Amino acid sequence: MKLHEYQSKQLFSKYGVPIPKGRVAATASEAKQIAEELGGRVVIKSQVLVGGRGKAGGIKVAKDPNEAETLATHILAMTIKGLPVRKVLVDEAADIAQEIYLGITNDRAAKKPIIMASAAGGVDIEEVAATTPEKIVKIHVDPLLGLRDYQARDIAAFIDLPRDYWRDFGRIANGLWQAYLANDATLAEINPLVITRDKRLVALDGKMLIDDNALFRHSDLAEMRDLDEEAPAETEARKYGLSFIKLDGNIGCMVNGAGLAMTSMDILKLFGGEPANFLDIGGGAGAEKVAAAMRIILSDPNVKAVLYNIFGGITRCDEVARGILAAMEEVKPKVPMVVRLVGTNAEEGRQLLADANMITAETLADAAQKAVAAAQAA
Repeated sequence: MKLHEYQSKQLFSKYGVPIPKGRVAATASEAKQIAEELGGRVVIKSQVLVGGRGKAGGIKVAKDPNEAETLATHILAMTIKGLPVRKVLVDEAADIAQEIYLGITNDRAAKKPIIMASAAGGVDIEEVAATTPEKIVKIHVDPLLGLRDYQARDIAAFIDLPRDYWRDFGRIANGLWQAYLANDATLAEINPLVITRDKRLVALDGKMLIDDNALFRHSDLAEMRDLDEEAPAETEARKYGLSFIKLDGNIGCMVNGAGLAMTSMDILKLFGGEPANFLDIGGGAGAEKVAAAMRIILSDPNVKAVLYNIFGGITRCDEVARGILAAMEEVKPKVPMVVRLVGTNAEEGRQLLADANMITAETLADAAQKAVAAAQAA
């Protein structure tokens, strides 16, 4: 689950990370009122769950409340990477002397969290990692011991932070770690963490990703989810317990098992196709769940064909077939469908589909080739 900048910074603040004064506004008049309360230059920042807001014109500096209202009017009318701007954050403007990147995420290979920092803050850290990786310091954190003081000092030394700021930097790094740990985050990031000209360290921007699997422990965080900022298909998939990620291809995929789903996508690419989504219906999926998955796939106008790859162990193939047929009755798809059923009650399932004049296959290679051909023909 992604949090907005203002939500992330509010959480950081709870753990001692200094943030600018500011509030969220849903209208231009609210933005003007907040700017008047802050009394000076302010930054108007669009609140959308995508990167590149600044490059898109979604972050502007206003010299007074009137200009804040004008800029907020413009930004609230924007759509950034397909997402409409419904809120802006009005923060006091900082007089920046230096920008730093500081973030914590999971290193799955090392099975530990990793804290990263760079003196090249304020830009896309992915670009820095790709072009000048030597500018980024990475230190693993033992989850049982937590972030140690000497690790924060090592980071400060690596990024050539003046010694006068080491103590404050250590507090901020530890606060970021505590926010990451306590909220079951998969990412906690400050970019930029700035040194101001009056010699303060302030987190000007913040980003947090929360592990969906841990939200049962954090009802307060679950309530912060902004459904307006998520793709409707992903919201619908979550309702039915489906794992769904939209992609850019034109062949819809419905598979039971994450590994099998990734294999199916690879096989499609091998034969010249492009998957339109990742969708794992999981084990034991009944007709209702399969029908929901089909509706979600077909809601994408780019889909020209659909590949079903079902290995029936826990999931019975005849139940999947009935789900597909039920969904077809409801959705009335106009794209060709290729179904590969193998496992429990596979023959019964294939017979049900064959009777409905659907394309069936016994091997994944055969199914993938048929799906690619159907999509190209469409």
